[in-house]
Amino acid sequence: MPDFQGILESIYQDAIKANDKGTVATYIPELAHIDKNNFGIHLRTFDGNEYGIGDYNKPFSIQSISKVLALSKAMALVSETIWNRVDVEPSGHPFNQLALLEIENGIPRNPLINSGAIVIADILISNLKNPKEDFLSYVRDLTGDDTINYNKTVAHSEKMTGFKNYAAANLLKSFKNLKNPVEEVLDFYFHQCSIEMTCSQLTKAFYFLSNKGTCLLNKTRLTKTQAKRINAIMLTCGFYDEAGEFAFEVGLPGKSGVGGGIVALLPDHFVITTWSPGLNKKGNSKLGMLALEQFTTKTKLSVF
Repeated sequence: MPDFQGILESIYQDAIKANDKGTVATYIPELAHIDKNNFGIHLRTFDGNEYGIGDYNKPFSIQSISKVLALSKAMALVSETIWNRVDVEPSGHPFNQLALLEIENGIPRNPLINSGAIVIADILISNLKNPKEDFLSYVRDLTGDDTINYNKTVAHSEKMTGFKNYAAANLLKSFKNLKNPVEEVLDFYFHQCSIEMTCSQLTKAFYFLSNKGTCLLNKTRLTKTQAKRINAIMLTCGFYDEAGEFAFEVGLPGKSGVGGGIVALLPDHFVITTWSPGLNKKGNSKLGMLALEQFTTKTKLSVF
């Protein structure tokens, strides 16, 4: 077995010396205040061992990483009917791009771009009695941690500046692919993205996707087939127009967020989360991408 702690320490030391740590997202004003020198890594192996270094227990805004958790909840609720409203193809475009949505008659390319995640939010609102409370309870149940919460300041910041998300939601509504009021759907979506978690909490939350749908608390959340499909979507669509690069360099299913987090996993082996708020030009964590490429190279553990 690899020396996981030694490998993480080596990766960490290399990463913090980097001259270019990327640029912190500023289009959500609350995220602009985050120090880009934050950097943490947390690894949970399938046998229950945990390894961490740096700021792995410091909470941050998970942003688009939440889209995977929302998708999993929606799949558990309505199963295959999701795919009538959202596709499973890589977009090849930035996460907030709208041109394809217009061309393809209001069917988002996949559930991990913004328009697709807004459709998933609409499905959750239609199927949950108290959507925001119930979704937060679901995330807490995945981790066994009731301290996880929404950051209402971040949610408000997104609401005040999310003009492209309003455009996407209204476009979806015009194609009758949004059942609930636009304001209601986006309020849920902005809260969903504002959830704060640590690297350690995220490795726990995503454990069920490495474990054929069964979470750390030994509760079945998804069928094996559903877990397989979400992992496939993460591999092909989890990094927007850099998904091919991530598959090429890292070789794991994963999901990034503009808060600087990345979660990646190898089924039946491990879940690993990195956090570094500085982003590259594609909106993915610069040091996180570098760290995960080094991790799979050093450990020789990937899906390929």
